[in-house]
Amino acid sequence: MKTVYFAGGCFWCITPTFKETEGVFNVTSGYCGGNEANPTYKDVKSQKTGHRETIKIDYDSEKVTFSELFEIFLGGVDPFDSEGQFIDKGFSYTLAIYYNDINEKETAEKMISELEEKSGKKVFVSVEPFKAFYTAEEEHQNYYLKHPEEFEKELIESGRKKPE
Repeated sequence: MKTVYFAGGCFWCITPTFKETEGVFNVTSGYCGGNEANPTYKDVKSQKTGHRETIKIDYDSEKVTFSELFEIFLGGVDPFDSEGQFIDKGFSYTLAIYYNDINEKETAEKMISELEEKSGKKVFVSVEPFKAFYTAEEEHQNYYLKHPEEFEKELIESGRKKPE
């Protein structure tokens, strides 16, 4: 089993895609990147801690690769937005990959470079070494399952999903 950490804006919004990916065992919402220990949702959302909303993905690398997960990540966010994601703006909503080893770092940098070349645009995904992950409060875990109507509304209002 391996673990990867993606900051993709609202952690509620990116969780379901990974939960439904074959080879993924668990997706946990939390915070990465800042220096403050045990930040709360309120602290992170206030933009004062240096953390980003992040998901921790535990996966079987025999069934799904880091590259495949990173490709899924890039497909579920707006990698060209430097200010956050969709309606969620501020540092805590900016994109990042927190890598565990040199292979993840090099793979992420290569894929970002390829996307920039293909699109002709600057990609705003920070590639940073993993320091610590702080699990978010229980109410933020599997939010889409606990609050399906509110979650659907969040997806539409944020611009991540078009109304049907």
